[in-house]
Amino acid sequence: MEVLREVLIKKFTQAIREGNAGIFAGAGLSRASGYVDWKNLLRPLAKNVKLDIEKEKDYLSVAQYCRNESGSRGSINQEILNAFNAEVGENENVEIIARLPISTYWTTNYDKLIEKELEKQNRKVDVKMDSDQLSTALANRDAVVYKMHGDVDHPAKAVLTKDDYVLYDNKRPLFRTILKGDLISKKLLFIGFSFEDPNLDYILGQIHALLDENVAEHYCFFRRVQESDYDDDKDYGYEKARQELRAKDLARYGIQTVFVDDYSEITDILRDIESAVKRNNVLISGSADDYAGWGRDKTEELAGKISEALVKNNFKITSGFGLGIGSSVINGALTEIYRNKYKHTDEYLCLRPFPQGIKDATERQKVFTQYRKDMISDTGVAIFLFGNKKDPTDSSKIIDATGCWEEFVIARDNKNVIIPIGSTGFMAKKIFDEVRADMDNYQYLENYMDVLETENDVDKLVDAVIAIVNEQRMA
Repeated sequence: MEVLREVLIKKFTQAIREGNAGIFAGAGLSRASGYVDWKNLLRPLAKNVKLDIEKEKDYLSVAQYCRNESGSRGSINQEILNAFNAEVGENENVEIIARLPISTYWTTNYDKLIEKELEKQNRKVDVKMDSDQLSTALANRDAVVYKMHGDVDHPAKAVLTKDDYVLYDNKRPLFRTILKGDLISKKLLFIGFSFEDPNLDYILGQIHALLDENVAEHYCFFRRVQESDYDDDKDYGYEKARQELRAKDLARYGIQTVFVDDYSEITDILRDIESAVKRNNVLISGSADDYAGWGRDKTEELAGKISEALVKNNFKITSGFGLGIGSSVINGALTEIYRNKYKHTDEYLCLRPFPQGIKDATERQKVFTQYRKDMISDTGVAIFLFGNKKDPTDSSKIIDATGCWEEFVIARDNKNVIIPIGSTGFMAKKIFDEVRADMDNYQYLENYMDVLETENDVDKLVDAVIAIVNEQRMA
């Protein structure tokens, strides 16, 4: 069954937010990096046994024929080593899925693209390629990569021939068991997968037999059969009908198909998913040595109520613990977390106090800039209020906080939703003026500009902020 990309983005994003999402990667994901697919892996081996790989459809049998003719796995093992130890290029799809806050990755690929990219994202990854690894867990792991067909470093154990599949239950029985559990309890997004794998067919069939139509919903990508791919109209019609039947068959197992006309659309969809996930993470930026006409109590009320309302609406708050603002942000968030969120603090509040004790001004600025970039990279919304500090050269003077402006620039470049509460003055007002001068890029604020610029009523400002972030989360 075909599903619209907008539906996929909405539902899979929600699964990520709830911690119930996973990725299943096939050979198509790695192909963009320069790795071969199953067909091209077997090409030189097929030639050795006088088969034309272009005429073959049953690659599993081809692999077995090669094994039979050679009398050992040596040539197969060597081909795996050759094919998957080559230098490869960048792969944006892999980069995006590694950045997503997902902890479960399945793959039938032998390469190390996923685990290496997870490590680049400073995520501690627990790789499982043998059954005996499944009984242990790496401490403080951020993600698990299940390599159900093995790894390039152990080609002799790679699953490739008919014999390997027949013996799978004997050698890797727990992989199927764990995958069954994830197929039942999570939403999996299949990327680069052809669904020709006997292992997956077997598992899906067992789950269908057990649960009938009460299966979880999953998603996959298919490039739509294009008329321009065929010289003969009959061939095009045949392949088109075959693809549609395949999509309907997958729907029996709860796997909904998202059709694309070009593989680049998959990257666009993954970008949209990442953007939607980030829009659930809100940076509250600001500092206040001077509360101006607001007064300390009202300022703390505003920061606290914004924070509390965000958590109530299931947003996660990031705070750099700005002077005069940070404590109220934390208190507001914790009030709602302890009232209604089962004390799940980490799910709703991320505290990022800045490093202290860096005496050299140049080095401190360099560290702070990088720190801000790292902090904001995980957010999709940035709220700015106040933004002032004492002049370091004259403590009797109050100046605008340049760090607040830097966070605006970083957030803007990060394509965050920007919400400046101009009525609080100082740097927040300058950011508001900058936004107003460039409304083509901030059209989502059009109906709220008057409130953000002039309103001093705390509850009205909170209502406006929540309306904006909810609208953009659903956009």
